[in-house]
Amino acid sequence: MTLRAWERRYGLIRPVRSEGGHRLYSCEDVAAIRSIVSWTERGVSVSKVGALLAHSKSRESNVQHHCDSRVASASNADDLALSHAQQGQWPEWQACIREAVAAFNGPHLEHLYSQLLSVYPMSLVFEEILLPVWQQQLQQVGFGKLSQWLFYDAFLRARVLLRLQMNPRSNTSENGCVLLAAMPGQCRELELLVTGLLIGRDSGWVQVLALGQPLNELPLVCQAIHPEALVLLAPAPLSGDFLRELNQLAFAIDCPLALAGVGAELVEDQLKGSAIANLGSDTRLMLSRLRQFVDGHLDT
Repeated sequence: MTLRAWERRYGLIRPVRSEGGHRLYSCEDVAAIRSIVSWTERGVSVSKVGALLAHSKSRESNVQHHCDSRVASASNADDLALSHAQQGQWPEWQACIREAVAAFNGPHLEHLYSQLLSVYPMSLVFEEILLPVWQQQLQQVGFGKLSQWLFYDAFLRARVLLRLQMNPRSNTSENGCVLLAAMPGQCRELELLVTGLLIGRDSGWVQVLALGQPLNELPLVCQAIHPEALVLLAPAPLSGDFLRELNQLAFAIDCPLALAGVGAELVEDQLKGSAIANLGSDTRLMLSRLRQFVDGHLDT
């Protein structure tokens, strides 16, 4: 009944029918079903999942267009071959990561992790290889799958935390920083940590607050730290109540407030004209948007 509702009422999946009338689900349908389950388990209503799936497809299309543009603009045959090679290597790396996770092989996983970071930019390593496997593992069902995901999740959280702690600013009140917190109930710790890592780019500019940070206590935190900006991560849709809370928060703190993640893009029209900036969900653009936002606020 659930699959039929997703198909008929919400149009989230579109299986074809065999001559005998049986539904046949494609690999794309199966991937969509896993995404739907993942979102609903995080408290997102089925009625809002359609927008998330559409957003995901749009982003994948934009990423592919970006990759195609890079290939088309390659200056010579060597550059062209390298661009194609990089795109083709992601599944191979992902398969190696999955094998190490399935075997609970920490040393081999550490070797792969170090090797990846020595070859590719950090943003590509996380966005194209490590996080996709993390998301796929999360959606797997069956005996032992949860243990594998927990093993992998703990491994990544430890590595990201280490990188965040490697470049702390000695005195945030003098050097300035940006605070990053998660909207309550919106994301898992790894998503928050990786966002902080990719926005900060090992600069120490972004200070990540612990998962579970209450919104109503953020003015107290900002008063003590004096950040250049406060960024809230919302990887899922926001309710009307949250938007009202955010507007109240924007006027309760002495620094500019920005929203990042899929949730920010889904309420883009509602944020226009408000005191809250929209950084979007592409971490490759968040840093430049954040710097522009902070610099613009300092100039006013």
